[in-house]
Order: sequence, then C-alpha cells, then structure tokens
Amino acid sequence: MAILTILEYPDPRLSRVAQPVTAFDERLRTLVRDMSETMYAAAGVGLAAVQVDVLERVVVMDLSEEKNELRVFINPGIEWASAELESCEEGCLSVPGIYELVQRPAQVRIRAQDLQGARFELACTGTLAVCVQHEIDHLDGTVFVEHLSLLKQARVRAKLRKRRSRR
Repeated sequence: MAILTILEYPDPRLSRVAQPVTAFDERLRTLVRDMSETMYAAAGVGLAAVQVDVLERVVVMDLSEEKNELRVFINPGIEWASAELESCEEGCLSVPGIYELVQRPAQVRIRAQDLQGARFELACTGTLAVCVQHEIDHLDGTVFVEHLSLLKQARVRAKLRKRRSRR
C-alpha cells in the first residue's frame, strides 16, 4: 500500500471530471487500498480519486469514530435530492485548514457500484449526505469552496497562498 499525494486547491487538476470505472480488477482494488490509507493518514473522512490525480469515479469514506467502517463508492451519482437544504461546516483534504458553511440538500439518494461492480442505492441523511455530495462534487470537478461567494473564495485562496509561502 502507498500514501498518495493529495492535490491542493486551486490546483487546476481538481477541476477535471472523472471518468466511469469499467474494469473491476486488482488495479482498482489497489487504488482503493491506497486511497483509504491516504485518507486515514491525513485524518480525513472522505477522498475522491480526482484528489490524488486519478481521473476515475472512485470515492472512499469512513465516518466512524473508530475509523473501521470503510465505504467504497464506484461510479457514484445522485439519483434524487431533497428540496430541503441544510448548512453544514465543511472542510477538505485538498483545502487544508479551511472550514466554511456550505448549503446542500438535506437528503439524497445515490446509486453506485461496489468493488465487485454490483450496483446499489443508498439513502443518505445528515453527515453522510453532506460527505457523499462533497465527494461526488470532486468527481465532477468541483471543490467545496466553489459553492462560496466570490469574496469568500478569494479569501480562501489568499489564506492558502500565505500558508504555502511560509513552508
């Protein structure tokens, strides 16, 4: 297994749209293992393949306190979203140290495939709904800060530039 490099906003590679997975093979299982290890090492709760510079529709997620309930979503998509919206503070491994309120549908139903290619649907509420939407956004080339006002986006970019200049 390997720790992968996580791209940081505003890297233009984060704006690319991921392609569907068609081969459910050992290469995919290795990618999922590496992404999981990377997510856990970075103390994240979710990671999309786009964030590690892989243009495939793959997401790993673990919302458990013990970090022992890994979920894998291959080719996920939102089938339905509630009209009711909720605001939730979001952060992102690609936007380290930045947390902002984002408004999203309170409930979604997604469809995806597992590591063997079996299709499934999942109704999501609460933190799971927020995280699923956040990671699917990544697969579609959107980082959560793009949901913010232009002023807040500029502030985020300035904070990140300042932080990088200190490294």
